[in-house]
Amino acid sequence: MLTTSTRLRIQDILRRMAKGQSVSLQERIYVNKFAQRDRTVQSWVRQARRRQLQTGPAEGLDSFLNDLDLGAQDEGERYRGDLGDWFSNASPWLRRD
Repeated sequence: MLTTSTRLRIQDILRRMAKGQSVSLQERIYVNKFAQRDRTVQSWVRQARRRQLQTGPAEGLDSFLNDLDLGAQDEGERYRGDLGDWFSNASPWLRRD
């Protein structure tokens, strides 16, 4: 459980990160410490990272996915191949279905 002052400090750091403003190493370590223990903070970090990487304002489905904390955080995480190839290393029962 985060205290109000801790939550506000973390959200301020993440807001600056999302806008591409300067965030010190100590601040990043501070946020990471809480993100490792709290799923909510972890979600806030992913959302801030997505906003930081966006080239323009998120609209429509992109905005919806960002609000739900779904989809790839980084462009490199997205799978761009054949779906059958993606499941090729899966267990036989999963490939069959």
